[in-house]
Amino acid sequence: MQTQPTISAESARLCALGALVHTLDKHKPLDSAWAQDRHFHSLSPSDRAFAQMLAKTVIRRTGQIDAILNGFMERPLGAKASRIMHILRLGVAQLIWLETPPHAAVHSAVEMTKQVKMEKFSGLVNAVLKRVSREGLALANAQDAAKLNTPEWLWKSWETAYGAEAARKIAEMHLREPPLDITVKSDPAYWAKELGGVVLPIKSDFGGSVRLRETRNITQLKGFSEGSWWVQDLAATIPAQLLGNVHDKRVIDLCAAPGGKTAQLALSGAKVSAVDRSKERIAMLKTNVHRLQLQAEYITTDVSKWLPNFAPEAILLDAPCSATGTLRRHPDVAWNRRPEDVVRLAETQAKMLRHALDMLGAGGTLVYSVCSLQPEEGENQITALLKERKDVTLIPVNPAVIGGLKECITSRGEIRTLPFHLEELDGMDGFFAAVLKKRD
Repeated sequence: MQTQPTISAESARLCALGALVHTLDKHKPLDSAWAQDRHFHSLSPSDRAFAQMLAKTVIRRTGQIDAILNGFMERPLGAKASRIMHILRLGVAQLIWLETPPHAAVHSAVEMTKQVKMEKFSGLVNAVLKRVSREGLALANAQDAAKLNTPEWLWKSWETAYGAEAARKIAEMHLREPPLDITVKSDPAYWAKELGGVVLPIKSDFGGSVRLRETRNITQLKGFSEGSWWVQDLAATIPAQLLGNVHDKRVIDLCAAPGGKTAQLALSGAKVSAVDRSKERIAMLKTNVHRLQLQAEYITTDVSKWLPNFAPEAILLDAPCSATGTLRRHPDVAWNRRPEDVVRLAETQAKMLRHALDMLGAGGTLVYSVCSLQPEEGENQITALLKERKDVTLIPVNPAVIGGLKECITSRGEIRTLPFHLEELDGMDGFFAAVLKKRD
């Protein structure tokens, strides 16, 4: 007699289904799906993790999954049956990548058709997934996973910017589940030993980064409640460090939430003003910085219009962007961005960058950064700025500042991290950063 899936596992699958509707149909961020789903928060920690893994696997492998399903169905399902397509996707993800027993994956999918009141599709779901259980793995192994799971416009943009080989390596890294990086306030070697991680090569005067190999409930880890560290990808730690010695300097962190860079600057002894337009994000930033027992000034306002009542010595502008450098952690970005989004965001970034330079004090330093792989949001912004502004100089980054990682520095001296940099340690997010000096 077959063992039926538990009620809690079925609830987790339904939450994952809701997340796919939220993300792939409504084109909203995956993270907000969990925040808005009250049923998700009633699940046990293990079932929440299962729901998240299910949804992320489907989104990360959407191209492959759809290619397999399209080969097993006579005609595509219409828009009105999008939930059935998602149920099939969840089934394929479990059968091929999550190694769920076939009877559990198929049975749960059939049951979901009833729960969403579309049981007329139960026969189709049952037949297709049984065929996937027999033939799907062999088909998946023969696919060009990197190409199928990357929207064509993104692939072509990376080929143009970095070359065919690099574009493929970027896409291949996006198929990996990313490690968890934390920034520690001091003694990274100690925390690596305590938490079972490894010390990463980019260090600072105040602490450093530790990479945890296993994804765990961070709030239960040693040092979290004491404020000894915070979660932050290695690449995201670089921009704040590029400002150099900020002790006792007045520094403005523009677009500051969720607060990792604010924390770095505060820990370095800067007098930080953290600015963001979102009340919710500022509230989250306050909570994070308070847990870390650090101090900052918090300002909720439109960054593109606000001016301080003093001339800051340093500014960090981590501008809103397409976030294509974070696809390892946020695979939904690949399917919810369009080329026109990059054009629109690039216009916003250009305005913000010039506004930030206007508020910077004479002789001051500004670091501009984006977690994007698109040159329009990075290198091209600096090229256009330097042609226009004669009061600004680009300061080349010394490789020693980023642990000697010369491959992360452009010919002009900017930072350009790619997901496959430090591949032997499981890579990093894609980031761009440039150091600009305003002349006296």
